Amino acid sequence: MPAASRNAPEERLVNLVVALMATEQGLTKDTILSSVAGYREQLEAGASKDALEKMFERDKENLRGLGVPIETIGNRADPDDLREARYRVPTAEYALPADISFSPAEIALLNIAGGVWGSESLSVDARSGLRKIRALGIAVDEPIIGYAPRIRVRDAAFGAVQRAIEQCRTVTFTYLRPGDAHPRERRLRPLALVEYEARWHVYGFDVNVGADRTFLLSRIVSDVTLTREKFPPALREGAGERALGGLNDVAARQRALLEVHPGTEAALRLARRAEQAPQGIVVPYVDLHVFADELASYGPEVRVVEPAGLRAEVIRRLRATLERHGGAA
Repeated sequence: MPAASRNAPEERLVNLVVALMATEQGLTKDTILSSVAGYREQLEAGASKDALEKMFERDKENLRGLGVPIETIGNRADPDDLREARYRVPTAEYALPADISFSPAEIALLNIAGGVWGSESLSVDARSGLRKIRALGIAVDEPIIGYAPRIRVRDAAFGAVQRAIEQCRTVTFTYLRPGDAHPRERRLRPLALVEYEARWHVYGFDVNVGADRTFLLSRIVSDVTLTREKFPPALREGAGERALGGLNDVAARQRALLEVHPGTEAALRLARRAEQAPQGIVVPYVDLHVFADELASYGPEVRVVEPAGLRAEVIRRLRATLERHGGAA
């Protein structure tokens, strides 16, 4: 029973999409509330019409956010009169192009790819595309793989930042830089989310300083608040490439010489982004403190030769760990 309760909102949304796609003329709100499964049962159970209308408005916005184009058709004599408005999903806009088709094996792979991402990290375009693929109704006789991996986003700020980018809305949050005693409030026009060195960053225009900046999501220490201030969608064009280019430039200027024990976890993970050197390996990095955290987590498997500042930060972390567990530094 709890599982059915959790699935009810999703089932109601699916039923609504199916109903709105099945009509060229569109359905009035009264017809939807009285006939579409998910609303009808609640109406019969005594839910007020006002509550159901609010639910319908939320569902409409949710579906539009998922990439489902819901069209509102007003009075023909007065298009602004929405008292008897009808709603529909224009199939020409929602369907895949007629010249695109997928084999059952391709459908299986696309569903696996869609299943890799948790819902909180799947973009509007990706969610819309996945629903169009499922709408084809092609059955897959044999699974290609017995399980699908899941990629979870641990940074609490990710979902809100992604919504802000999709909606082109400025955000505010507090951000704690290394070495600062207190976090500072930031006001950002977020333009892109990028993953770099297995960590998520948001790139955008910092309104407070009047310049582009990149922020590490894990250093956002407050809720991300979406403001009413909007910015032109054109600003997002090429933002991801600019963000990665900036991070690559920083990494090119900051390189660490490390000695790593072969066959260890440190050797396996660091070798992926390292260059061989006579004394060990050279690894580029963006953030000294984040990189020091990573190197310290390997313990005796890695030793920092240079730079001295990175070596000092790693040693400080190792000593703190030793003291915390009752050892002598």
